[in-house]
Amino acid sequence: MKRSVFSRCLELYPMNEWEQTMQQLNKLNRFNRKHMDFIRRYTAGVRMIEVDAHGRFLIPKDLMIHAGISKDITLNGTISVLEIWDTAQYEEAIKQDANDIDFADLAEQIMGGGPNDEN
Repeated sequence: MKRSVFSRCLELYPMNEWEQTMQQLNKLNRFNRKHMDFIRRYTAGVRMIEVDAHGRFLIPKDLMIHAGISKDITLNGTISVLEIWDTAQYEEAIKQDANDIDFADLAEQIMGGGPNDEN
């Protein structure tokens, strides 16, 4: 589990996905200041999460504070990573995105191209 890069939420990675991400980070040059700054910030607050016999897990207090999680949470699957949001903040982020982004236009740009589309 880690802090999200782009939003005030947490990200929960399956171990295989995390290992692939770490392989990518391992390719960065640790003698390059920008690379080290990125690695440090990307991995800040990373925690290994254990699931109990009932399929439950605890979110570490410092990560809850970072994400502003108070009571109710919303889980949002983003293909291979699960986002964990404070419900009120999630609703606000979706509402804000709806005001700032024409989702139909974005969907067409990202997903609507044919097989020769470069995007």
